Amino acid sequence: MTHAHDDDAACAVAHGEVKPDTGDRILVAVFASPVARYLLRYGADLGFDAFLLEPDPERAADWTDVKPITPADLDGRADVVVTDHHRDELGPVLRDILAAGTRWIGVMGNPRHPAPHVPALRALGVAENDIARVHRPIGLNIGSRTPAEIAVATLAGLLADRNGRPGGFEF
Repeated sequence: MTHAHDDDAACAVAHGEVKPDTGDRILVAVFASPVARYLLRYGADLGFDAFLLEPDPERAADWTDVKPITPADLDGRADVVVTDHHRDELGPVLRDILAAGTRWIGVMGNPRHPAPHVPALRALGVAENDIARVHRPIGLNIGSRTPAEIAVATLAGLLADRNGRPGGFEF
């Protein structure tokens, strides 16, 4: 039986027949963390080609199910999310990511606390205009508290950006 709505584009979306248009953008989670696990899993479901950038081989050992990437592999297609701002490697890794000309860079963190990436990058001599390219906080303000919620909020912000939308509840 054919319904009048069978040709409707909205129905195609609802039935999972429309694939996301990601262009050539990739998603990179920096540092193996619980948020990175969700971010990469959900990001792949949303059509992103998802990668983990983890400079510590021991921390990456259990991540055999995700594709690794290095700062040298990055370019203007990359949306990069730093999932742990307490790591000693934060400054050097961010410096290298900025030098790669990535499209978007965000660092997780509570906006009520000082951003540790700023002094780390300044100590390495990174230019202020490059430091300003790093977004913090990231994602939509939905009150996220768990790793899965943080990943959803972050990906929602990236989806809004990918789709040319402001995010939030304004249509």
